[in-house]
Amino acid sequence: MNDFLAGLRGILGQKELLARSLRVVLILGLTLVALTAVRRALLRLERRVLAQKLAEGREATEESKRAQTLMRLLRQAAAIFIWGLAGLVILQEFQVQIGAILASAGILGVVVGFGAQNLVRDLIAGFFLVFENQVRVGDVAVVNGTRGLVERINLRKMVLRDVAGVVHIFPNGAITTLANMTYQWSAYVLEVGIDYKEDIDRVIEVMRQVGTELRADPQFGPHMLEEIEIFGVDGFAGSAFIIKGRLKTKPIHQWAVGREYRRRLKLAFEAHGIAIAKG
Repeated sequence: MNDFLAGLRGILGQKELLARSLRVVLILGLTLVALTAVRRALLRLERRVLAQKLAEGREATEESKRAQTLMRLLRQAAAIFIWGLAGLVILQEFQVQIGAILASAGILGVVVGFGAQNLVRDLIAGFFLVFENQVRVGDVAVVNGTRGLVERINLRKMVLRDVAGVVHIFPNGAITTLANMTYQWSAYVLEVGIDYKEDIDRVIEVMRQVGTELRADPQFGPHMLEEIEIFGVDGFAGSAFIIKGRLKTKPIHQWAVGREYRRRLKLAFEAHGIAIAKG
């Protein structure tokens, strides 16, 4: 009789374990469905926000970078919340006392909080970086004196990659200076040293002509927002006077446009017999 009861309890135990396992699989399946639904909802929201901003006349590239940065953070927050909730439900399936865990987590959080002030500072700083739209993924920024392309931003850190391919990681709370070089529009500032014997007005006219031709170019012109600005004579060096100008471009295109302008300017100076100062 005892053997029969033991066998019956074993069968019931196996059935209960199988039922719990099936419920766990179901919970995991529902979790994946919820994550997929959230991703699709955020994607639709991103498209709707972007379309609204474009209808208001905003720059497509700028609004796209901002929307992608915000949605990436929302996806991360939603994933953490959904997986955390799923974990608690799974623990409850195995009769783990969730209340005790939550109470212990609260006490542990108070203890850890005293030693995690830097983490809290990073999270708060990261929130305002994104909320105030100070910098987005895809921008070129100078962070604490280091310049690079912003590859990732989250609530804890910012990741830059410089022109040499070196990756720089900055905790948000440790960022003391931030300069965004590609916010809404960019500019390429150039200083040209010209020999003193040259006519200033003639040099400026050639510079304007090169700028006009560059803006009419089908490859570089669409990236220029306006005609070149010539500020005039900005200083005097030992063997040259310095003419300063600026090319205003769409974000992140200033270097390509500026390099092409310098190439064309040298050819134009040679064609007009204008001497560039040496040294």
